[in-house]
Amino acid sequence: MKNLIFACLVLVTFTTSCALTSNTVIKANDSFILGNNQHGSFKVKLRNVSKENITVYQAPIKGGTHSPQIVKPNQLVKVSVDKNTALIVANKSVEIVSVDLKVVGDLGLSMGYKN
Repeated sequence: MKNLIFACLVLVTFTTSCALTSNTVIKANDSFILGNNQHGSFKVKLRNVSKENITVYQAPIKGGTHSPQIVKPNQLVKVSVDKNTALIVANKSVEIVSVDLKVVGDLGLSMGYKN
């Protein structure tokens, strides 16, 4: 019984500590790209902490895009991203924007910017 309780505590600690949290700044007319490489699925909680709308969409690494969402200031969205698919956070405004990200799942994700 003690071993079962210990195993459960280790599992809970492991699953809750395997997350990436970040505050990401995106220049005007630029995009932040998360996961433009081969990887497993992941989930993102994203909060727009700026004064401008941003657009979030998914882009499979084999091509195309889907699931666009406009995220308003202070809005929180949850996005489930399939394996081998990038999450694009696009700033289409002329102002700098900032987003808070919490990522769980496969964390072997590339990160970069593209205008």
